[in-house]
Amino acid sequence: MSEPIKRKPTKLVPVPSTNKIPERDINKAPILECRHLGIDFGGLTAVNDFDMAIGRTEIAGLIGPNGAGKTTVFNLLTKVYQPTRGTILLDGVDTHPMNSVQVSRHGIARTFQNIRLFGNLSVEDNVKVGLHNQVRYGMVQGILRLPGYWKKEKLAHESAMELLSIFGMQDLADHQAGSLPYGAQRRLEIVRALATNPSLLLLDEPAAGMNPSETAELMENIVKIRDTFHIAVLLIEHDMSLVMGICEGICVLNFGEIIAKGTPDEIKNDPQVIEAYLGKKREV
Repeated sequence: MSEPIKRKPTKLVPVPSTNKIPERDINKAPILECRHLGIDFGGLTAVNDFDMAIGRTEIAGLIGPNGAGKTTVFNLLTKVYQPTRGTILLDGVDTHPMNSVQVSRHGIARTFQNIRLFGNLSVEDNVKVGLHNQVRYGMVQGILRLPGYWKKEKLAHESAMELLSIFGMQDLADHQAGSLPYGAQRRLEIVRALATNPSLLLLDEPAAGMNPSETAELMENIVKIRDTFHIAVLLIEHDMSLVMGICEGICVLNFGEIIAKGTPDEIKNDPQVIEAYLGKKREV
Protein backbone atom coordinates (compact mmCIF):
# COMPACT_ATOMS: atom_id res chain seq x y z
CA MET A 1 0.00 0.00 0.00
CA SER A 2 1.29 3.48 -0.88
CA GLU A 3 2.46 5.83 1.83
CA PRO A 4 -0.16 8.52 2.58
CA ILE A 5 0.44 11.88 0.94
CA LYS A 6 1.90 14.45 3.30
CA ARG A 7 -0.06 17.57 2.51
CA LYS A 8 1.70 20.89 2.83
CA PRO A 9 -0.61 23.63 4.11
CA THR A 10 -1.65 26.01 1.34
CA LYS A 11 -2.13 29.70 1.95
CA LEU A 12 -5.37 30.98 0.40
CA VAL A 13 -5.41 34.63 -0.63
CA PRO A 14 -8.28 36.87 -1.81
CA VAL A 15 -8.97 37.46 -5.50
CA PRO A 16 -10.88 40.60 -6.63
CA SER A 17 -14.12 39.24 -5.10
CA THR A 18 -15.12 37.50 -1.89
CA ASN A 19 -13.35 34.30 -3.02
CA LYS A 20 -9.87 32.96 -2.35
CA ILE A 21 -7.39 30.89 -4.36
CA PRO A 22 -3.92 29.44 -3.64
CA GLU A 23 -1.20 32.05 -3.33
CA ARG A 24 0.85 30.53 -6.18
CA ASP A 25 -2.06 31.19 -8.62
CA ILE A 26 -2.70 34.80 -7.61
CA ASN A 27 -0.87 36.35 -10.60
CA LYS A 28 -3.36 34.74 -13.01
CA ALA A 29 -7.12 35.02 -13.17
CA PRO A 30 -9.00 32.06 -11.64
CA ILE A 31 -9.78 29.29 -14.11
CA LEU A 32 -13.33 29.25 -12.71
CA GLU A 33 -15.35 31.84 -10.87
CA CYS A 34 -19.00 31.50 -9.94
CA ARG A 35 -20.90 34.58 -8.82
CA HIS A 36 -24.31 34.37 -7.12
CA LEU A 37 -25.07 31.16 -9.03
CA GLY A 38 -28.47 29.58 -8.49
CA ILE A 39 -31.11 27.34 -10.00
CA ASP A 40 -34.78 26.71 -9.23
CA PHE A 41 -36.83 23.69 -10.23
CA GLY A 42 -40.40 24.91 -10.17
CA GLY A 43 -40.85 26.38 -6.70
CA LEU A 44 -37.84 24.56 -5.27
CA THR A 45 -34.48 26.30 -4.96
CA ALA A 46 -31.81 23.63 -5.44
CA VAL A 47 -28.75 25.93 -5.37
CA ASN A 48 -28.70 29.53 -4.18
CA ASP A 49 -26.08 32.30 -4.15
CA PHE A 50 -23.17 29.95 -4.92
CA ASP A 51 -19.86 31.87 -5.01
CA MET A 52 -16.58 30.07 -5.66
CA ALA A 53 -13.24 30.64 -7.37
CA ILE A 54 -10.66 28.02 -8.34
CA GLY A 55 -7.01 28.84 -9.06
CA ARG A 56 -5.40 27.55 -12.23
CA THR A 57 -3.49 24.77 -10.48
CA GLU A 58 -5.72 24.28 -7.45
CA ILE A 59 -7.15 21.00 -6.20
CA ALA A 60 -10.45 22.06 -4.66
CA GLY A 61 -13.20 20.15 -2.91
CA LEU A 62 -16.97 20.52 -2.90
CA ILE A 63 -18.47 18.64 0.02
CA GLY A 64 -21.71 18.40 1.96
CA PRO A 65 -24.34 15.95 3.14
CA ASN A 66 -26.37 13.89 0.66
CA GLY A 67 -28.84 16.10 -1.22
CA ALA A 68 -26.88 19.29 -0.50
CA GLY A 69 -26.74 20.25 -4.21
CA LYS A 70 -23.18 19.25 -5.10
CA THR A 71 -23.94 17.34 -8.32
CA THR A 72 -26.39 20.09 -9.29
CA VAL A 73 -23.47 22.54 -9.17
CA PHE A 74 -21.48 20.24 -11.48
CA ASN A 75 -24.46 20.10 -13.85
CA LEU A 76 -24.59 23.90 -13.86
CA LEU A 77 -20.87 24.20 -14.57
CA THR A 78 -21.12 21.76 -17.51
CA LYS A 79 -24.39 23.31 -18.77
CA VAL A 80 -26.44 20.17 -18.29
CA TYR A 81 -28.65 22.67 -16.46
CA GLN A 82 -28.93 26.34 -17.34
CA PRO A 83 -28.66 28.58 -14.27
CA THR A 84 -31.74 30.49 -13.16
CA ARG A 85 -29.46 33.32 -12.04
CA GLY A 86 -25.82 34.17 -11.55
CA THR A 87 -22.66 34.03 -13.64
CA ILE A 88 -20.10 31.35 -14.46
CA LEU A 89 -16.74 32.61 -15.72
CA LEU A 90 -14.56 29.92 -17.28
CA ASP A 91 -11.07 31.24 -17.98
CA GLY A 92 -12.58 34.70 -17.78
CA VAL A 93 -15.34 33.99 -20.34
CA ASP A 94 -19.03 34.05 -19.42
CA THR A 95 -20.47 30.61 -20.27
CA HIS A 96 -24.09 31.82 -20.31
CA PRO A 97 -24.55 31.42 -24.10
CA MET A 98 -22.69 28.07 -24.22
CA ASN A 99 -24.06 24.54 -24.33
CA SER A 100 -22.40 21.40 -22.94
CA VAL A 101 -20.32 20.76 -26.06
CA GLN A 102 -19.05 24.34 -26.19
CA VAL A 103 -18.15 24.31 -22.50
CA SER A 104 -16.22 21.07 -23.04
CA ARG A 105 -14.28 22.62 -25.91
CA HIS A 106 -13.59 25.66 -23.74
CA GLY A 107 -11.90 23.53 -21.10
CA ILE A 108 -14.20 21.69 -18.67
CA ALA A 109 -14.23 17.89 -18.43
CA ARG A 110 -16.06 15.73 -15.90
CA THR A 111 -16.70 12.27 -14.57
CA PHE A 112 -19.99 11.05 -13.10
CA GLN A 113 -21.26 9.39 -9.92
CA ASN A 114 -22.44 6.46 -12.03
CA ILE A 115 -19.78 5.24 -14.45
CA ARG A 116 -20.62 6.14 -18.05
CA LEU A 117 -18.19 4.21 -20.20
CA PHE A 118 -18.87 2.60 -23.56
CA GLY A 119 -18.78 -0.90 -22.11
CA ASN A 120 -18.63 -2.75 -25.43
CA LEU A 121 -15.73 -0.69 -26.75
CA SER A 122 -12.09 -1.30 -25.93
CA VAL A 123 -10.28 0.67 -23.26
CA GLU A 124 -8.29 2.50 -25.95
CA ASP A 125 -11.39 3.35 -27.98
CA ASN A 126 -13.03 4.85 -24.89
CA VAL A 127 -10.05 7.18 -24.51
CA LYS A 128 -10.15 8.03 -28.23
CA VAL A 129 -13.75 9.18 -27.80
CA GLY A 130 -12.39 11.86 -25.46
CA LEU A 131 -9.82 12.97 -28.02
CA HIS A 132 -12.49 14.49 -30.27
CA ASN A 133 -11.42 17.99 -29.17
CA GLN A 134 -7.87 17.41 -30.43
CA VAL A 135 -7.84 14.75 -33.17
CA ARG A 136 -10.18 15.56 -36.06
CA TYR A 137 -10.53 14.54 -39.69
CA GLY A 138 -13.20 15.02 -42.33
CA MET A 139 -15.97 12.57 -43.18
CA VAL A 140 -14.51 11.87 -46.63
CA GLN A 141 -11.08 11.11 -45.11
CA GLY A 142 -12.71 8.69 -42.68
CA ILE A 143 -14.86 6.89 -45.25
CA LEU A 144 -12.12 6.53 -47.87
CA ARG A 145 -9.33 5.94 -45.34
CA LEU A 146 -7.16 8.60 -46.95
CA PRO A 147 -3.56 9.20 -45.72
CA GLY A 148 -4.75 12.04 -43.50
CA TYR A 149 -7.07 9.61 -41.69
CA TRP A 150 -4.27 7.14 -40.88
CA LYS A 151 -2.02 9.98 -39.72
CA LYS A 152 -4.68 11.18 -37.28
CA GLU A 153 -5.41 7.61 -36.14
CA LYS A 154 -1.72 7.08 -35.35
CA LEU A 155 -1.70 10.32 -33.38
CA ALA A 156 -4.85 9.26 -31.51
CA HIS A 157 -3.34 5.87 -30.63
CA GLU A 158 -0.15 7.44 -29.30
CA SER A 159 -2.08 10.02 -27.26
CA ALA A 160 -4.43 7.37 -25.82
CA MET A 161 -1.55 5.12 -24.78
CA GLU A 162 0.29 8.02 -23.17
CA LEU A 163 -2.79 8.94 -21.13
CA LEU A 164 -3.44 5.32 -20.11
CA SER A 165 0.15 5.05 -18.87
CA ILE A 166 -0.61 7.67 -16.19
CA PHE A 167 -2.72 5.06 -14.41
CA GLY A 168 -0.60 2.10 -15.54
CA MET A 169 -3.42 0.92 -17.81
CA GLN A 170 -1.60 0.75 -21.15
CA ASP A 171 -1.53 -3.07 -21.03
CA LEU A 172 -5.34 -3.06 -20.82
CA ALA A 173 -5.78 -1.03 -24.02
CA ASP A 174 -7.33 -3.92 -25.98
CA HIS A 175 -9.60 -5.11 -23.16
CA GLN A 176 -13.33 -4.47 -23.30
CA ALA A 177 -14.08 -1.55 -20.98
CA GLY A 178 -17.11 -3.24 -19.45
CA SER A 179 -15.01 -6.22 -18.37
CA LEU A 180 -12.68 -4.15 -16.17
CA PRO A 181 -12.89 -4.25 -12.37
CA TYR A 182 -14.84 -1.39 -10.82
CA GLY A 183 -11.78 0.59 -9.72
CA ALA A 184 -10.20 0.30 -13.17
CA GLN A 185 -13.40 1.57 -14.79
CA ARG A 186 -13.28 4.59 -12.48
CA ARG A 187 -9.70 5.28 -13.54
CA LEU A 188 -10.59 4.86 -17.22
CA GLU A 189 -13.35 7.44 -16.91
CA ILE A 190 -10.81 9.94 -15.54
CA VAL A 191 -8.41 9.15 -18.41
CA ARG A 192 -11.18 9.72 -20.95
CA ALA A 193 -12.00 13.08 -19.35
CA LEU A 194 -8.32 14.06 -19.52
CA ALA A 195 -8.32 13.19 -23.24
CA THR A 196 -10.48 16.26 -23.91
CA ASN A 197 -7.49 18.42 -22.86
CA PRO A 198 -9.28 20.27 -20.06
CA SER A 199 -8.09 23.20 -18.01
CA LEU A 200 -10.56 22.22 -15.25
CA LEU A 201 -11.31 18.60 -14.36
CA LEU A 202 -14.50 17.87 -12.38
CA LEU A 203 -14.49 14.57 -10.50
CA ASP A 204 -17.84 13.42 -9.07
CA GLU A 205 -17.12 10.98 -6.22
CA PRO A 206 -14.02 9.44 -7.85
CA ALA A 207 -13.29 7.19 -4.85
CA ALA A 208 -16.79 5.69 -4.68
CA GLY A 209 -16.55 1.91 -4.39
CA MET A 210 -12.77 1.90 -3.98
CA ASN A 211 -10.94 0.14 -1.16
CA PRO A 212 -8.41 2.07 1.00
CA SER A 213 -5.45 1.01 -1.14
CA GLU A 214 -7.16 2.13 -4.36
CA THR A 215 -8.18 5.41 -2.71
CA ALA A 216 -4.59 6.11 -1.63
CA GLU A 217 -3.43 5.44 -5.19
CA LEU A 218 -6.17 7.72 -6.53
CA MET A 219 -4.99 10.54 -4.28
CA GLU A 220 -1.50 10.24 -5.68
CA ASN A 221 -2.82 10.18 -9.23
CA ILE A 222 -4.97 13.29 -8.79
CA VAL A 223 -1.94 15.21 -7.56
CA LYS A 224 0.10 13.74 -10.43
CA ILE A 225 -2.56 14.86 -12.94
CA ARG A 226 -2.49 18.41 -11.57
CA ASP A 227 1.29 18.56 -11.63
CA THR A 228 1.70 16.89 -15.05
CA PHE A 229 -0.98 18.80 -16.95
CA HIS A 230 -0.89 22.03 -14.88
CA ILE A 231 -4.67 22.05 -14.59
CA ALA A 232 -7.19 22.63 -11.81
CA VAL A 233 -9.28 19.86 -10.24
CA LEU A 234 -12.61 20.21 -8.45
CA LEU A 235 -13.90 17.08 -6.77
CA ILE A 236 -17.04 15.99 -4.96
CA GLU A 237 -16.22 13.32 -2.44
CA HIS A 238 -17.58 11.78 0.76
CA ASP A 239 -14.24 10.21 1.72
CA MET A 240 -12.94 12.87 4.09
CA SER A 241 -9.46 11.38 4.25
CA LEU A 242 -9.14 12.00 0.50
CA VAL A 243 -10.62 15.51 0.67
CA MET A 244 -8.52 16.61 3.64
CA GLY A 245 -5.45 14.91 2.20
CA ILE A 246 -5.22 16.65 -1.19
CA CYS A 247 -7.68 19.56 -1.39
CA GLU A 248 -6.32 23.05 -0.86
CA GLY A 249 -9.57 25.00 -0.79
CA ILE A 250 -12.87 23.40 0.28
CA CYS A 251 -16.42 24.65 -0.17
CA VAL A 252 -19.19 23.14 1.96
CA LEU A 253 -22.79 23.04 0.76
CA ASN A 254 -25.91 22.35 2.82
CA PHE A 255 -29.45 22.61 1.44
CA GLY A 256 -28.07 24.28 -1.70
CA GLU A 257 -26.24 27.09 0.09
CA ILE A 258 -22.60 27.56 1.09
CA ILE A 259 -22.09 27.27 4.84
CA ALA A 260 -18.28 27.37 4.89
CA LYS A 261 -15.22 27.92 2.69
CA GLY A 262 -11.56 27.61 3.55
CA THR A 263 -8.55 25.37 3.98
CA PRO A 264 -8.93 21.78 5.24
CA ASP A 265 -7.88 22.81 8.75
CA GLU A 266 -10.45 25.61 8.80
CA ILE A 267 -13.21 23.38 7.47
CA LYS A 268 -12.75 20.42 9.80
CA ASN A 269 -12.98 22.72 12.83
CA ASP A 270 -15.95 24.77 11.60
CA PRO A 271 -18.98 24.38 13.92
CA GLN A 272 -21.50 24.73 11.06
CA VAL A 273 -19.77 21.97 9.10
CA ILE A 274 -19.69 19.67 12.11
CA GLU A 275 -23.38 20.32 12.71
CA ALA A 276 -24.30 19.70 9.05
CA TYR A 277 -22.58 16.30 9.08
CA LEU A 278 -23.22 15.15 12.63
CA GLY A 279 -26.36 17.03 13.62
CA LYS A 280 -26.91 19.51 16.42
CA LYS A 281 -26.45 18.37 19.99
CA ARG A 282 -29.64 18.26 21.98
CA GLU A 283 -29.66 20.52 24.98
CA VAL A 284 -30.12 18.60 28.21
